[in-house]
Amino acid sequence: MPRWRKPTKEEIRDRRAAVSAKARAGELRLPHAVAEMRHALGLSQPEFAKLFKMTTRQVAEIERGVANPTSETLQKIGRAFGFQIGFVPITSSRPARNAQA
Repeated sequence: MPRWRKPTKEEIRDRRAAVSAKARAGELRLPHAVAEMRHALGLSQPEFAKLFKMTTRQVAEIERGVANPTSETLQKIGRAFGFQIGFVPITSSRPARNAQA
């Protein structure tokens, strides 16, 4: 197995753009979003945790989907990518119900 190397600035820029494109397309969902953002920055879980003043365990639990991060934590992480917390419509194959019915 090849040894891990720190990504170049260009690779980080490209990875960040890919994460942003997924977000715009509505394809970025927790918990995978946090792992993708961490990988895009080229950081290990301990490095990511230190950067955002979290514990490594918190990062691991968020990425596994067993944590319930606060909105403040999600804001801190998202800010690095120019994201903000908000309501996102759920895509469904069912037609929307008429609110006036």
